[in-house]
Amino acid sequence: MSKIVIVYHSGYGHTKKVAEAVASTSGAALLAIDAEGNLPEGGWEQLAAASMIVFGAPTYMGAASWQFKKFADASSKPWFTQVWKDKLAAGFTNSATLNGDKLSTLNYFFTLSQQHGMFWVGSGMHPKNAKAHTRDDINNLGGYSGLITATPSDASVDEMVPGDIATAKAFGQRLAEATAKLAR
Repeated sequence: MSKIVIVYHSGYGHTKKVAEAVASTSGAALLAIDAEGNLPEGGWEQLAAASMIVFGAPTYMGAASWQFKKFADASSKPWFTQVWKDKLAAGFTNSATLNGDKLSTLNYFFTLSQQHGMFWVGSGMHPKNAKAHTRDDINNLGGYSGLITATPSDASVDEMVPGDIATAKAFGQRLAEATAKLAR
């Protein structure tokens, strides 16, 4: 079983592609929250066995999708018994605009992790914010708290910004390194 589990909801496939990019370099297992906000059979056990749980959801109207929130509310059972205490945690989000209040979603993930007694891992990446930098540079959007990506509202999954996918892969490497150094 993977030490890292990415639990995520994806409404249109963009967040799924980000999750896959993070998993490709971290060795994480993917655990999708379905359209009704439920985990597949065995999902809670998979999370209990993980050393790191990575939360992912699109930012809709300034927060995580309702499907993710339903999952988070259901995590009160593991919270009650402290199943996730001292695990590592991280998060990522995607939305159509460059800002789109993505930090609200990352803060939601952070608060969820802290209520569970987890240790948060940020991106560990400096932003690329000089005039010479482009959207195809690593961490062009400047996420420190976690991974943030932006996909234009009329873009297909195949049209996602290559720099965001490269940033997701770099984030995955960061998570794998953190898990190797810090996980119990």
